[in-house]
Amino acid sequence: MSETTQSPVEALRFPCTVFRTQRRMDDYGADDMRCGDLSETQLKNDFKLNDVSSKVNPYTLTLAKQLKLRSYGYGFEADTDLKSKKITRQECANILFDEFRSLSKQVSFYGPYQKLIGKMIDHMQKGNGVPFRDMLLNAALKEQILSDVLGNSTYLRIKKALTKYIDWENRCYPADNKIDITEAILGGILPKFDRLQDRVNGLGITVHDIYAAHITIRSLQIDNDRYRAVVHYNVQDHFGLDDDDIRKFRNYSLLFRIWFVLQRFNQFVYKPFMTNMEATVEITGRRNEN
Repeated sequence: MSETTQSPVEALRFPCTVFRTQRRMDDYGADDMRCGDLSETQLKNDFKLNDVSSKVNPYTLTLAKQLKLRSYGYGFEADTDLKSKKITRQECANILFDEFRSLSKQVSFYGPYQKLIGKMIDHMQKGNGVPFRDMLLNAALKEQILSDVLGNSTYLRIKKALTKYIDWENRCYPADNKIDITEAILGGILPKFDRLQDRVNGLGITVHDIYAAHITIRSLQIDNDRYRAVVHYNVQDHFGLDDDDIRKFRNYSLLFRIWFVLQRFNQFVYKPFMTNMEATVEITGRRNEN
């Protein structure tokens, strides 16, 4: 009677990308990456953007009337005539960007990330669509991943999958169980910045949600009944507005109207851009951990 021999376990090799979003990286065809595609008539009729700025009229290239302190209180300048205050298109754009920066302070005034929005507005004005990276964004992403203690976070779901499927006898993670990590991530919530504090720290306006993400396990070390995994998040968002964005927010803030007109009006054509973030985190656990 012959003995049956058990097939050796094939170990998953690292680094290994265990998750990719359906939406791809560098998707310049996305709706919020459109630029300079709308006329004045479309902006006014389709999006109701008649009043865009408190400083300037981007359609007539004229300065708006400004309130000045008078002996009786505040009033408009007596000699202000919109037709007589003609400016160049570049001057108009510069005024709009200055107002954009000023308004952004209303949603970015607290914490270490509050300077990000100013940097990103500057990049939109001068970067000509080049992708944007900043160490502050990387730090914000890492902090969000590590601080999300809800059961649906990708961090905790990866940890549970590793703990459950590691082959402790062979000190490896079976290649056949790679799909279990992927499915665990699919059932979770990817990092995003929609928390209460993100309304005032600048992350809600600069990123808020993410467009695409890749998650890679770079290494897995198993010693006795413990393991240590190094996991890399590569995340991308778009600093741009689509049609739904402006319809949703136009009545709340001049900020979004100015942003939309600078990006989408065919007389300005300031390009949106990819926002790239990455973070490397460690996941540790032990055998039979709940």
